[in-house]
Amino acid sequence: MTDATGAPTPRGAAVGRGIGIGLMYGLFKPRVLGAWRVPAAGPVILAVNHAHNIDGPMLMGTAPRPVHFLIKKEAFVGPLDPFLRGIGQLRVDRTAVDRTAITHALGVLGNGGVLGIFPEGSRGEGDFASLRAGLAYFAVRGGAPIVPVAVLGSTESRGRLISALPPLRSRVDVVFGDAFQAGDGSGRRTRAALDEATVRIQGRLTAHLENARRLTGRRVTLE
Repeated sequence: MTDATGAPTPRGAAVGRGIGIGLMYGLFKPRVLGAWRVPAAGPVILAVNHAHNIDGPMLMGTAPRPVHFLIKKEAFVGPLDPFLRGIGQLRVDRTAVDRTAITHALGVLGNGGVLGIFPEGSRGEGDFASLRAGLAYFAVRGGAPIVPVAVLGSTESRGRLISALPPLRSRVDVVFGDAFQAGDGSGRRTRAALDEATVRIQGRLTAHLENARRLTGRRVTLE
């Protein structure tokens, strides 16, 4: 759901969370670790590794609070467009500076909501090896702590209806890390400050992913 300006609403994200819970727990067996690390109130950013399209819905169904994800505009096609908007998700054009998406994302944080970001920008190895500066910008500008999240799934091929998805009823681990601030405490928002923040963020996210792998005995990919 959106308001009169087209901005996503908390109610829409809450509906999306309910749908995510039903789908993810119905199709798979999520094991959620560390959800208590997500602040119970106030603005927060969930930074999620992105190995497969299931990552977003899985987070929507396992996070302790409703999440507004920044999702590439290419996903908003046909009936998915009104559906994604209706459940509070944010459309972003990755080829240009999308000021509408930026405004809506900062609005989510300004209203004390949860913003979900795939900091790698697009689906890949899911190892946080290449981060875009957008995460640092939202964290510093929005004054929100970042909670790293690792989604780790089965590598077995048996039981898959679609080759690129985990087997039905297989376990998918969702591991939440400790919240941290991206800035250096100076309040600077210069390009250099954001670049420095991106380096700090990458170090924290990579460390969390390695810890999640050790904790679960999982590889990062869902393939």
